[in-house]
Amino acid sequence: LPPDAGRSEEENPTTTRGILFLPTCPSMEQWSDLVSSSKRGFAVTGSAATGNVGPLIGLMDVGESEDAYLFRVSLPGVKRDEREFSCEVETNGTVTIKGATVTGEKTVKKCSQTFEMLSQNLCPPGPFSISFNLPGPVDPQQFHGTFATDGIFEGIAFKA
Repeated sequence: LPPDAGRSEEENPTTTRGILFLPTCPSMEQWSDLVSSSKRGFAVTGSAATGNVGPLIGLMDVGESEDAYLFRVSLPGVKRDEREFSCEVETNGTVTIKGATVTGEKTVKKCSQTFEMLSQNLCPPGPFSISFNLPGPVDPQQFHGTFATDGIFEGIAFKA
């Protein structure tokens, strides 16, 4: 059993989760400092940070094997266009995903029809970024990512 087995979240702060809301948008340097202060933290900006209800952008899972890290990030409504979507992995394990959402608009044109949306619970349209740290350093040259049609981006980064 892990050393913290049987302890409450209050007794074991390493498993306590929290969300930090900032009143203003920090600089990129401040974002980097915030993300790097936590091994398991992540940051979202732009439309990914303003969605209220519906599928959340940026929900993620991270796994580890002997040689690599696997991560999966939920990106519903995100454009899969290579010109607008990118994922960069740094040697220190920092992952930065940038893109644009295309859902949440007030008017939708489909099948020669124009729809005025009565509800807008999906993430609003616009650019976003998501940053998080993998548990350890990686080799960026040994990274492979796949953005599937189900809206899940999956990446494998081999350990350095």
